[in-house]
Amino acid sequence: MGIFDDFSKFLEERLDEYLAANPHLELMAMEEKLREQEEETLKLMTDLKMKERQLQDEILAIAQDIQVWHARIEKAEAKGRSDLAEPAKAHEANLLRQGNQKWGQMEMLKERIQQTHELQQKIQQRRKEVQVEVTQAQATRTTTSTQTSSTSWNSPPIGSTNSGNPAQLEKQFQRWEAEEELEELKRNLGK
Repeated sequence: MGIFDDFSKFLEERLDEYLAANPHLELMAMEEKLREQEEETLKLMTDLKMKERQLQDEILAIAQDIQVWHARIEKAEAKGRSDLAEPAKAHEANLLRQGNQKWGQMEMLKERIQQTHELQQKIQQRRKEVQVEVTQAQATRTTTSTQTSSTSWNSPPIGSTNSGNPAQLEKQFQRWEAEEELEELKRNLGK
């Protein structure tokens, strides 16, 4: 396990270094994570609202049962049938407890829906902020690469006149590797 742990640590360090050198990629990854969180929050909201509708239907059904049993109790008492009225009262009391329990569940569910809605709004707001940061970072990067393009991307091929300047060659390789890694990240995010 030692070799695997060392290799894993090495990869994490390289990724951290790469992201530190390319902050726009970190922002893009953050934006993607926020988008996923927003989708999960919306899905949770949909599930919670479905549960709320189910509870409302159950409460309505219990309320209708209570009305039926209340009418039966009154009818049994009016006819002097306490042998039927007393068990019917116990059943009605049980239905009332069930209704109260469902009502409490619905109130808790409504509170959770409100909290989820607030969370979704916060995530959405943060995502918009990150999108602005990504746009700014990309604009800065585009401006920087446009300014340096005459000395890097449009430079003669490796092995020609730049072969005598190791610093320039190093910069070319760093840019090329950064672009390759960016493309790889884009492909991975697209999967």
